[in-house]
Amino acid sequence: MSEIIILFLGAISAGLLGSLTGLGGGVIIIPLLTLGFGVPMHYAIGASLISVIGTSSGAAVAFVKEGFTNMRIGMFLEIATTAGAIAGALVSGMLNPNTIGIIFASILLLTVILNLKGKPDHQQPLVKGSLEEKLKLYGTFPDKGVLKNYSARNTVPGFLMMMFAGAMSGLLGIGSGALKVLAMDNMMKLPFKVSTTTSNFMIGVTAVASALIYFQRGEIIPVIVAPVLIGVVIGSFIGSKTLMVSKTKKLKVFFAIVITILSIYMMYNGINKSFR
Repeated sequence: MSEIIILFLGAISAGLLGSLTGLGGGVIIIPLLTLGFGVPMHYAIGASLISVIGTSSGAAVAFVKEGFTNMRIGMFLEIATTAGAIAGALVSGMLNPNTIGIIFASILLLTVILNLKGKPDHQQPLVKGSLEEKLKLYGTFPDKGVLKNYSARNTVPGFLMMMFAGAMSGLLGIGSGALKVLAMDNMMKLPFKVSTTTSNFMIGVTAVASALIYFQRGEIIPVIVAPVLIGVVIGSFIGSKTLMVSKTKKLKVFFAIVITILSIYMMYNGINKSFR
């Protein structure tokens, strides 16, 4: 019973982090299950994917209502992430758990390095006649009571990056939120809060595509998934309310510290073959 309570509390923390940063919560759930409870890697990934769906459902509604999420950009990029997620889930079944752990840590560490590069919070104007105008990849978001306009950039590179993000989602069970935020923030030049909220909107669909494959392989265990899912939904709801009044700079610093610690810990255990 105590283990279920600890797992439940950990899932709440995962959901909170997932909704604040667009990560999907898997960056905490997978280390918690594999290293804290000794759950086999593929079972942990299956549980994480279900929690990702919960995070997306819990946070996306609030973000859409508040006007941060760009649903058109999200649905367009889902074409790439869903295809990648299916491929990643299939490859995952062929890899050793320790190999997956090392890849997991590497992707998270790369995310931190890229995210720490100094850059402005983007707010690009629409370019007439551009691909972004033709696809209507632009919108507005509220900032201190004022609606601000923005437009995407570099749509083709961003789309290709999303395919890779989807593959990592299916392979690692992290919802690919980290890579999605980087693609939208760094490559497509979208405002950070638009990137994180649109990522939350997207990760559920991406996770469903790969979770079906894990379910077919018998790697989604109800006794593990249930407390994780409930905790993550609660945490993501709290996080969605916190994001509305938080500062972008503080979010990025918090994001970097947490992911650096987890990535180093996962890398160490993967090299020492601690996963099963």
